[in-house]
Amino acid sequence: MTKSLNVIAMDLGAESGRSMLGKFDGTKLALFELHRFPNLSVRLPDGLHWDILYLFHEIKKGLLLGKNEAGDKLKSVGIDTWGVDFGLLDSQGSMLGLPYHYRDSRTDGMVEEVFRIVPRKTVFENTGIQIMQINSLFQLYAMARQSSPTLKYAATFLNIPDLLNYWLTGVKASEFTIASTTQCYDPRKNAWAVEMLDTLGIPSMIFPEIIQPGTILGKLHPAIAEETQCNDLQVVASAGHDTASAVAAVPAREKDFVYISSGTWSLMGVESPHPVINAKSEELNFTNEGGVNHTIRLLKNITGLWVVQECRRTWAARGEELSYAVLTDQAKAAPAFQSFIDPDHPDFMKPGNMPERIQEYCKRTNQPVPQTKGEIVRCALEGLALKYRWVFERLQDLVGHRLETIHIVGGGTQNQLLNQFAADSTGRTVITGPIEATAAGNMLVQLMALGEISSLAEARQVIRNSFDVQTYEPVNKERWDVYYQKFVKTITA
Repeated sequence: MTKSLNVIAMDLGAESGRSMLGKFDGTKLALFELHRFPNLSVRLPDGLHWDILYLFHEIKKGLLLGKNEAGDKLKSVGIDTWGVDFGLLDSQGSMLGLPYHYRDSRTDGMVEEVFRIVPRKTVFENTGIQIMQINSLFQLYAMARQSSPTLKYAATFLNIPDLLNYWLTGVKASEFTIASTTQCYDPRKNAWAVEMLDTLGIPSMIFPEIIQPGTILGKLHPAIAEETQCNDLQVVASAGHDTASAVAAVPAREKDFVYISSGTWSLMGVESPHPVINAKSEELNFTNEGGVNHTIRLLKNITGLWVVQECRRTWAARGEELSYAVLTDQAKAAPAFQSFIDPDHPDFMKPGNMPERIQEYCKRTNQPVPQTKGEIVRCALEGLALKYRWVFERLQDLVGHRLETIHIVGGGTQNQLLNQFAADSTGRTVITGPIEATAAGNMLVQLMALGEISSLAEARQVIRNSFDVQTYEPVNKERWDVYYQKFVKTITA
C-alpha cells in the first residue's frame, strides 16, 4: 500500500462543480477543495443546454491546480456528474451540438408518446428504471420523433462523465452506473435494451461498450497532459453517476441501511445485490440503478433542495440575496405544520418563480398560503421530509422487512433543520455525513482501481476513519403522524 497518495475528484452537480484533492495515507482520506464553479444552463433558441465546454475548461483548471498542489504524488482523476444527460459524437469523434439540459421542454408529452409504441410495463420490464420524462430514453425519442439531424449523424452516445472522460483520454466507453440512469440499459441482461430502442427508432448501434466503475481508461491525451502538466496522470472511470459515488461513501457498518443522497435531488434507497423488477416496484415507480462492486441501487428519485434553490434564485433576482443558512433560520422560526407541498408535483419541475408556485399549490390544495420567506421555505422542507416518509414506507414494502437507520450524505446534510425533519417524519435515527460524500466516493473508487483499497467494506472503513457524523433522533412523532395523514390524502387525491 502506497503512503501519501493523492487523487482528484471532479464532482459536477446540477448547481455547481468542484475539483477536490484527496490525500490518502493508507487509513484516512483528507479532502481539500481546489476550486469551485457554477454550473449554469444556457438557453438558446432551440432549447436549454449545458455549457459543456466551460465545464471541460474548469476540469482542466482543476487538474493544473491539483498538479501544482500535489506534484508527483498526484496519481489519478475521476469524474462524476448528474445522470441522464448526454452528448452525441459523429463518426470522426466530434461532438454534434451542445448537450441538452434534462429540464428542457422537448420531452414534454414524450412519455405518453413512447407508451403508445412500447407499453409502460414493457419499458419498466426492460430497464427497471423509474419513469421520468427527463430520462435519456425520452430525450432520445423526442429527437427520433422530430427526425433530428443530430441523431441521424450520431455514431456514439456518451453520458456527460463519459463524454468528459473521452475528451481527456480519447477512449469511448459507457461506465455502468451512469449508463443505468438512461432507461436504455437492461440490468438483468447487463446490456443495452436493443430491441426496445430499435422499436422506438432510436439507433442502438450508437451505444458503446459498458465498463465497470474502477476501470482505468489510461493516461491523458498528450495535448491535455501538456496543458495541465499532468503527464503521468491516470484517468479512472469512477462511479460516473454522482449518487453512485455518494452511496459508496456511506459510512455504514451494517449492510441493511437506507441512504439519502441529499442535494438538488434527494435519492432515497437501499443497496441490493440484484435488480428488483416486479409489479410492485413498477407500481411504486422505483428505480434500479447501478452501484459500485456490481450492486444495484434500489431507490426513488425525489425532487430535493431544488425547490429551495429556485426560491433563493428568484429572490436574488429581485435584489434580495440571502444565504441558505439565513433562509433555513427563517424557516426554523416560522410556524410549524401550516402547509406543505409535494416536491415531486409537476408544478415544481421547471425553473421559474418557485415562491409563487408554492403559494398557488397551497391555495389549490386548500391549505394556508405561506407569505414570508421563512414560511415558504418551511413549507418546502416539511413537504420534502413528508415525502421521505412516503418513500421510506414503500421501500420497506419492497424489501419485505423493517428498516432502521437512515444515512444522509451530500451537501444537503448541511441543512440541519431538514435532517431533523427527516428523523421526526420517519420516526427513525438519522445519521448525516460526510458532506462531500460524492467526491469521497469518487476517490474511493479510484483508490480501489489503483489497488490501494481492496473492497467496498474497506472503503467505508476509510470513511469512518476520516469523517465525523452527526446523529438525529426523532421527536414530535405524534404531531408528524397527524400531519403525514393529511399529506398522503393530498398527494393521492
